[in-house]
Amino acid sequence: MPAANTSLSRLQINQVRNLKGIRLDQFQRVNVFFGHNGSGKTSVLEAIHLLGMARSFRGSIKSLVSHGEESCTVFGALRPGNTTLGVQRSVSGEVRIKIAGTPVRTVAELVEYLPLQVINANSFDLLMGAPGARRRYLDWGVFHVEHRFFDQWQRFQRGIKQRNMLLRRVKMASEELSVWTRELAQSGEALSQYREAYFRLLLPRFIAIMARLAPSLQGLELRYRRGWDKQLSYQEALVNSTDSDLEQGYTHVGPQRADIRVLTDGHSAADTLSRGQQKLVVCGLKLAQGQLMSEMGKGHCTYLVDDLPSELDREHCGLVCELLASMQAQVFITCVQQRDIGDVWPDHDQPALAMFHVEHGEVTPVQTGDSAIDK
Repeated sequence: MPAANTSLSRLQINQVRNLKGIRLDQFQRVNVFFGHNGSGKTSVLEAIHLLGMARSFRGSIKSLVSHGEESCTVFGALRPGNTTLGVQRSVSGEVRIKIAGTPVRTVAELVEYLPLQVINANSFDLLMGAPGARRRYLDWGVFHVEHRFFDQWQRFQRGIKQRNMLLRRVKMASEELSVWTRELAQSGEALSQYREAYFRLLLPRFIAIMARLAPSLQGLELRYRRGWDKQLSYQEALVNSTDSDLEQGYTHVGPQRADIRVLTDGHSAADTLSRGQQKLVVCGLKLAQGQLMSEMGKGHCTYLVDDLPSELDREHCGLVCELLASMQAQVFITCVQQRDIGDVWPDHDQPALAMFHVEHGEVTPVQTGDSAIDK
């Protein structure tokens, strides 16, 4: 098992987009990558995401691998303990993962070592996207604080797949459907209970963080919907929906329909807030998860923040930086100009900053007092 508090100390990137062979070993708690658009700074974050999640946060694996290459590889070392991680992805879809030099079979084993939170353009899906994005957000948090969650999640996925296969059969024994309905009801009830317990802990932290980030946003609410009538047990809801399930060939109710809604004065935040306000809400959602994880003794997550100044004015960018600094989590953050983050990061935490200039796929450490490149 990984240590409670881990951070990335070394990184080697091979054939990730325009990063052909990069070695970095001067990481601090806060690492700022600055450079022009297209220079490769977002690809650095993408490589770290590959190391922690075995996948990209943008595009397909084929686009992730450098043009003309068959695969890309990222190696990293964590402190304390110098545990090594390695992930290789090929354009054919093959995945190879090693932890401390030993091959592992599942991504679930990997993600415990380097828990990652991403704040980028795709994060707006938490407000604007389909419910699946919000379920993934919720399940990320539950996975990292409730060790029993993943087994129930896997059990539910197997159960609903099997039940849906039965529902689509022309000829089917009702007894067999009843067996899988009971199985699904048990795992689904447990899964939902873990989510609801986590949400109850998350909610006050989100509200408190938003009071600091955007005190002018009055009437901000976060609501959780479990995916079936709250007056019924999941077993009862499944029995009640059996006829429609049989007619359409899939399970209509359950945790696979769960959702989180963000509201302001009773209206959808996606419809009523400006783009900048939406970004603050997204940051609040991600920061609340990191805070809760730390407070529950599960260690710090690592934040990958792409182009924070985009859509935020200097004041609000500074407020996000203050919260990140207060959490003591490791941060990898991108911007165009060095001063975009350097000038708004809290003065008391400036010694925690490391600066890296990115240009044409090359990454160069820069002294924090040296602004020559930034002029």
